[in-house]
Amino acid sequence: MDQEVNVLALVKGEERFIFLFDDENRDETLRQLARFAADPELEFSWYDAAMLSRKIREAVPTDDDILASQEFDSLSFDDFH
Repeated sequence: MDQEVNVLALVKGEERFIFLFDDENRDETLRQLARFAADPELEFSWYDAAMLSRKIREAVPTDDDILASQEFDSLSFDDFH
């Protein structure tokens, strides 16, 4: 098996969230994070989804992620006045 599998885990209280993903199912994993955050029965917050999304995008970046990162890196505090 040549395909790299990424593992991302989060432990919150008694709940364990473990995500296995590769390049091909990266976007579906990101959508699953949002579904978990929207589920009031889970101890999985929108903050958790945002932090794990960031880690997924770092592990499996797309051209759009790289472009957005470059654009954000060029911003300064003065751009928001």
